[in-house]
Amino acid sequence: MKTGPVRPGVFSAMEVAASGLSAERSRMNVVAGNLANARTTRTAEGGPYRRLDPVFEAKPIAPRSFDPVLRKVETVEMAEVRPDLTPGQMVYEPGHPDANADGYVEYPNVNVVTEMVNMMTASRAYEAGVTSIESLKAMARAALRIGK
Repeated sequence: MKTGPVRPGVFSAMEVAASGLSAERSRMNVVAGNLANARTTRTAEGGPYRRLDPVFEAKPIAPRSFDPVLRKVETVEMAEVRPDLTPGQMVYEPGHPDANADGYVEYPNVNVVTEMVNMMTASRAYEAGVTSIESLKAMARAALRIGK
């Protein structure tokens, strides 16, 4: 029976933490794009900007390992970015170049407050990942000092 690679604990823990950092950085980029386009009423595809929503996927590090702990350890990555299809806000602005026949302009479905909360959450998760990597590095240094 072929097994997956068995990695030392510190390195698999760093791989998990690094995958979280990468995923949160990707989420912050998507949120930044949403915030930058919160008032964009016309896109190349036509119509207002549509809010984008990142979708994450967990992947096991060693699904065929003999070690039951390693079989459950997962990394995370952004699998895709989906457009949010909820309708935008209709605002009466008859002089706006993108106003419809009734004088209403459809603005993007981006809620700035929600996006700022998403940005803060991603930022805090990123900070937690950095802290865990720093802790792992300190443990690895301590383990190397024991061997001297």
